[in-house]
Amino acid sequence: MADLANRLEIEDLQENLKVVQELLQRHELSVDAPSVHDPSPATGDDGRSKDMAELRAKIERLHPADIAFVLESLPLPERLVVWDLVKADRDGEILLEVSDAVRESLIASMDSQELVAAAETLEADELADLAPDLPEDVIQDVIRSLPLEEREQLRAAMSYADGTVGALMDFDMVTVREDVTLEAVTRYLRRLDELPGHTDQLFVVDRDQNLKGALPLERLIVSDLEFEVDRVMVPELITFNPEDKADDAAQAFERYDLVSAPVVDAAGKLVARLTVDVVVDYIRDSSAEQVLAEAGLSEEEDIFATVWASFKNRWAWLAVNLITAFIASRVIGAFEGSIEKLVALAALMPIVAGIGGNSGNQTTTMIVRALALGQLQPPYWRKLLKKELGVAMLNGLVWGGILGALAWYLYDSKALGAVMTLAMTLNLVLAAFMGVAIPYVRQKVGKDPAIGSSVLITACTDSGGFFIFLGLATLFLL
Repeated sequence: MADLANRLEIEDLQENLKVVQELLQRHELSVDAPSVHDPSPATGDDGRSKDMAELRAKIERLHPADIAFVLESLPLPERLVVWDLVKADRDGEILLEVSDAVRESLIASMDSQELVAAAETLEADELADLAPDLPEDVIQDVIRSLPLEEREQLRAAMSYADGTVGALMDFDMVTVREDVTLEAVTRYLRRLDELPGHTDQLFVVDRDQNLKGALPLERLIVSDLEFEVDRVMVPELITFNPEDKADDAAQAFERYDLVSAPVVDAAGKLVARLTVDVVVDYIRDSSAEQVLAEAGLSEEEDIFATVWASFKNRWAWLAVNLITAFIASRVIGAFEGSIEKLVALAALMPIVAGIGGNSGNQTTTMIVRALALGQLQPPYWRKLLKKELGVAMLNGLVWGGILGALAWYLYDSKALGAVMTLAMTLNLVLAAFMGVAIPYVRQKVGKDPAIGSSVLITACTDSGGFFIFLGLATLFLL
């Protein structure tokens, strides 16, 4: 059922995008190619106005997240047309939903007054997410327009680094005292316009805002209204500090199936809460960043970005790849004589390098994931290395043996088959060693283990594979 629901959601998104693209295309055609049968400007203007009115109505019916998906899927000119049709009071929440790269393009199209108006529709914690992309004068105008309490909340949220709980926490929450009755709590909740999103529990505090526990809504509903809060509350809670790592908080939410959790300072005072929707967004963004990092991309790229912007995002690791590819070519060049004497080497050596690269990337991917989940602790690196070397040895003997047998059959050379088996085994052992060593070293020096790992592994297994195979062939076959 979950797969079906997810598929239907994706299909709805794609259908929305298709409708928007068709309306944009009709609008563009009506501008560039007026009707031959009725060339009057008035008719053309009426057609364009009808298309734009239909497009505006379509956009207004969409959820902000769906509008963000549409904007991310359009080239810049069409994106700006759709953005201009969005109601001003929805600008802020849509800017929060779109990717960083697309957000930059939208903000660049807005003047200061529009940006201030969009920012003023957001809560303090949401503003903190948007603030790094806004001009400094806009941020100052927004801060001056906020009430004192929200101003302090915004400054507090902006003071925490990315990747911490403080950068994700939400100040919108409901607190109650432990010495009041459940009936009083119920009357208090009824006076509210609505509960903050993802409210599954009320936080119990004393007069000094020290956290005492939580009152789950399910207990509030089923308990006798004459009971006091301290009789039905949950005193033991999973709490977070604003300085805690967001990765650790995400793992806790996943492990304990949390919907919300309190955030307290060092003195135990309640300062905010963390909610599952923000945690899910963080996990999604972190996963996307990891995938990009493994390919050597430093940040999320707008798929319709300019050539220059895409070049700047991609050139660094391509330059590294160019250097490593040149080194691999020089390794091959050092054995030109061997290749000339035994042409079969040229046909077989890419197999050795390719299998090694795939094996190394499997090892690195597994280790980077374990590091991200906090499962790999320092005492176990050596044990993990031994295990990976054992796996590589077994794979090398099995698949290297199969490849060696094929080489023997194809080229009628038992010695060539033995060299293939040995070369494959040694290169897989090298791949396993580097697959463990690269993330280990990068973590030791304080770098992200995922960044460029695929590029580095491929470089090592290509050059190493060529050297091992051609070197063995030179020693034993020529």
